[in-house]
Amino acid sequence: MSTNPQMQAPVTPAPIFHAMNAFQLSKALSGALELDLFTVLAEGPTDAEQLALRCQASERGCRILCDFLTMHGLLTKEDSRWGLSPEAALFLNRKSPAYMGDTVNFLQAPEFMRYYDDIAGSVRKGGAVFNNDGTVGHADPIWVNFAHNMAPLMGGAAKDIAQLLGDGGGEPWKVLDIAAGHGLFGIEIANTNPQAQIVALDWAAVLEVAKDNATKAGVINRYQTIAGSAFDVDYGDGYDLVLLTNFLHHFDRSTCVGLMKKCFAALKTGGRVVTLEFIPNEDRVTPTSNANFAFIALVSTPGGDAYTFAELESMFAEAGFAASEMNELHHSAERLVISRR
Repeated sequence: MSTNPQMQAPVTPAPIFHAMNAFQLSKALSGALELDLFTVLAEGPTDAEQLALRCQASERGCRILCDFLTMHGLLTKEDSRWGLSPEAALFLNRKSPAYMGDTVNFLQAPEFMRYYDDIAGSVRKGGAVFNNDGTVGHADPIWVNFAHNMAPLMGGAAKDIAQLLGDGGGEPWKVLDIAAGHGLFGIEIANTNPQAQIVALDWAAVLEVAKDNATKAGVINRYQTIAGSAFDVDYGDGYDLVLLTNFLHHFDRSTCVGLMKKCFAALKTGGRVVTLEFIPNEDRVTPTSNANFAFIALVSTPGGDAYTFAELESMFAEAGFAASEMNELHHSAERLVISRR
């Protein structure tokens, strides 16, 4: 049966208009977090008058902001009262144990947003144009911000990884956590395996955040640190596990392979590298949550990328690893690659 051209949906500029104004949603979310709007609404559906009182804002402003967030699926609306979507209730209510609103302090920080100021320039160059090193320059203070604010976003993945690795049968694992940041990945392994010894590697100022988190988790007596660049410092040897969480996407292939070789040398025979990354499918456009990380790498790093599993597997093989396997996680769109020495 032929299709009647008159029945086809009209072509409109709506997708283009949406793209041009997409920044409005991220700014609206940031403003709502500053007003603690989601925490107020967590106590029950509320009208604009009550929201204005409790958020110390104007009634008109609350009405318009709430309607805007409702259009984008973050709030619900019945009559003239707004409530929370399931996602907002879990992740944006400050009293929720899964609260992740503070991540906006990193993702929208001026020192990070500046990398998006010249997209055409990044495309022409093939990497960050704000400076030659992007965000991976020596001891960039942006990573202290990251360590303070991004832990809630990684909590689910950290627990998934620790559960997948198990308790090691009580074996006294020696674990190297490269670019440890907030430290959650090593800390969760220490929580799961009471015999695990964690060695966290990062810039000195970042490690202060990780040590504080290890103290709060009660594992500081099994938590050591190495300050400096992962490419320059001596790791030592005899490790059972090396964690490479959200690190490889900052670098080009040859740099990644060089780092993998260094990890290989630090591992025991049979030891494993555990790599967490935004890994797209081979088409490089699905799933979008992972595939769009290539764009972030383009503007903020000299030569990083969102690598496919085939690319990561090839790199680890070149570095000497016997085999790599990919695992899906329950609480994160990111994927986990385990490579065995």
